[in-house]
Amino acid sequence: MNNTPYLVNHFLEHSALRSPDKVALICDGQRLTYARIEAMANKLANALRDNSICPGDRIIIFLPNSVELVVSIFAVLKAQAVFAVINATTKQDKLLFLARNCRAKAMILPARQWQLAENIQAGASSLKFTVFTGKKPEQMPKSSARHLFFEDIQDSNEDTRPPCILAEQDLACLIYTSGSTGDPKGVMSGHDNVVFAASSIITYLENRNDDIVLNVLPLSFDYGLYQLLMTFKFGGTLVLEKSFTFPAQSLGLMASERVTGFPAVPIMFSILLNMDLSSYDLSGLRYISNTAAALPSGHISQIRDKFPGVTLYSMYGLTETKRTLYLPPAQLDKRPDSVGIPIPGTEAWVEDESGKRLGSGQVGELVVRGRHVMRGYWENPEATARRFRDGSDP
Repeated sequence: MNNTPYLVNHFLEHSALRSPDKVALICDGQRLTYARIEAMANKLANALRDNSICPGDRIIIFLPNSVELVVSIFAVLKAQAVFAVINATTKQDKLLFLARNCRAKAMILPARQWQLAENIQAGASSLKFTVFTGKKPEQMPKSSARHLFFEDIQDSNEDTRPPCILAEQDLACLIYTSGSTGDPKGVMSGHDNVVFAASSIITYLENRNDDIVLNVLPLSFDYGLYQLLMTFKFGGTLVLEKSFTFPAQSLGLMASERVTGFPAVPIMFSILLNMDLSSYDLSGLRYISNTAAALPSGHISQIRDKFPGVTLYSMYGLTETKRTLYLPPAQLDKRPDSVGIPIPGTEAWVEDESGKRLGSGQVGELVVRGRHVMRGYWENPEATARRFRDGSDP
């Protein structure tokens, strides 16, 4: 019996072992194989460990969608630390709050933002050093022991995989909520939470290792993050764009790379529904998916007309559970307004204020139970207690 824990960094490591020469990532004009990303992540992980990163330390990754971001996520995991990807448009005061909140030990961000890094380090005593990506600006002060450079690490560090001794229950990442109704809260996900959620979603999407997924969503958004994690788990290829700012460019990539999977959100579908897609060869597309806000029933029919023969997955999710419900495609015509059924391996029901489960057609509070449910909110027991009840997540 194999008692070795299955960790999130194994998504990359196992795919690199199975298919080292397969293109894993297409980004910024680069085509990187699994073996290349594995080597780059190992180099950065070794540098993090050499600079006293210990198991459980939190590391903020403040980068846009990029090769460096992908490498950094897996490097942090390989270093037995916890990653928190923060949206690259976040303002200084909020970034400082997040760094203080999770007591980040290190930060990874573009060298052009060196002044921001200095300000954050001055205000967050837990930060010991920064890893800068890209070229060093001329006006940047002379480097110190608090500054490391991604390119230097790739040129000089060993690509030997560092030892990783963690349990599946150990923390893998913090995904911060938007903070629209108060301060952002760090949703804690263990390796087991992420592995289970990724496996469950892959199951109902019927992903295969020949799938090519186009992701234009930020990896700071859990829907975007999981496109990376799931693709590396099933050994496919991820086409990573910075955003959907230029839809025609994204559609061109979808056609030229023969993309098979396209995750989107309602605003993106609204844009696509107002475009002429006839000049793009999208015959490789097998499925499209939606989460965040629900798709209006009218949009569902229009999307299916716009993408004939393509399977549409309408889904409902919470950051706290990653994915919660999905509507089996065969039910779209019969139940276009439904949020669907629990994802494989989980439970969901509706109950009233007294905790009594309600039947069909009754209105109440959604309760979710499964291995995808978060550990809780980072150092916020009051908010965690409000969310949890009897091991469930309402």
